[in-house]
Amino acid sequence: MYFRDIIGQEDVKRQLIASAQKRIVPHARIFYEQHGAGAFPLALAYARYLNCREPSDDDACGHCPSCLKYDELAHPDLHFMFPIVKNDRNKKETCDDYLPQWREMVKGQVYFDLRHWLDAMDAGNTQVLIYSRESDVLIRKFSLRIYEANYRILLVWLPEKLHPTCANKLLKIIEEPPPNTVILMVTEEPGMILGTIQSRAQHLNIRAIQTGDMQSALIRREGLEPEAALQIARLSGGSYLRAMEAISVSEENAFFLERFKEVMRHSWARNVKGMRQLSDLLAGIGRERQKAFLAYCQFLVRENFVYRFQSPEINYMNSSEAGFALNFASYINERNVSDLVDELSKAELHISQNVNAKMVFFDLSLHITVLIRR
Repeated sequence: MYFRDIIGQEDVKRQLIASAQKRIVPHARIFYEQHGAGAFPLALAYARYLNCREPSDDDACGHCPSCLKYDELAHPDLHFMFPIVKNDRNKKETCDDYLPQWREMVKGQVYFDLRHWLDAMDAGNTQVLIYSRESDVLIRKFSLRIYEANYRILLVWLPEKLHPTCANKLLKIIEEPPPNTVILMVTEEPGMILGTIQSRAQHLNIRAIQTGDMQSALIRREGLEPEAALQIARLSGGSYLRAMEAISVSEENAFFLERFKEVMRHSWARNVKGMRQLSDLLAGIGRERQKAFLAYCQFLVRENFVYRFQSPEINYMNSSEAGFALNFASYINERNVSDLVDELSKAELHISQNVNAKMVFFDLSLHITVLIRR
């Protein structure tokens, strides 16, 4: 991944390049973003640029020994930490055990999210974690000398998934970093990261991709006509991943939309039997998909509220979602929109805390029966 491959974010690119050129390189940075804005590609391109032997004023050279190794994600001074599914049967206990799958995924699609990684691991919808065992691997790696690079890079994807033991070991390294060591963390939930890690790292907010940049990328990469590219760029809300979903109208998105309809219909009709059956269904899709579904529900509630103002330029639903909103939007108003989003957000939090999913979804449906009639 090079800076030139990243969609938009020109101000962040300039900031990172200027930092490297002046040798003002913080030993720890947290890149935090909205979903699909490009924080991981930026962190990886920055790591490449720091270690490039012949960098230009705007990007890495692409032909030096360091760049060639970065192309394969196999530089000896580039280390990754990411959440995994522990598999005792196959003796997969650390990130290094999953490096082949990780490299294959990142080389194929550097814009990705947790669902893509779960698919790459063939992990279904299992909860993932950066396990405590990883701290031992981390200490061993950092006890070695730098092989050949200007900087040893540790790129931590989703540091909010760190086991407390591993988080505390990482904190000690951040507090007393070895020479020429840079730790880059990429997150969508900075508030979930250990507070002492947050306070010792420089924060970099990666904003949503601008509509014009997204449109240009869709024309160039996907071969869309300008008008279609503009429509999808608006629907994406600044997320390249959401733009890809809008193009493909993914099965996941269709599944979530149908379940959202069922939640609202059962709650409006006070159909307790239907609520229970739907809670059983949703309890079986896995924690990560449950959280993704609840985040999607929050998005739809907000968009249905905006839909009532008849202002297409500020509405970001696809055609299927907008078709449902035609009749449903009237039920979302200023008296219930905030409380509905709060209940969905609370349910998402409870799912992440491993509360019984059947109870969470059934309780959520009961609360919606009251709110939807306001």
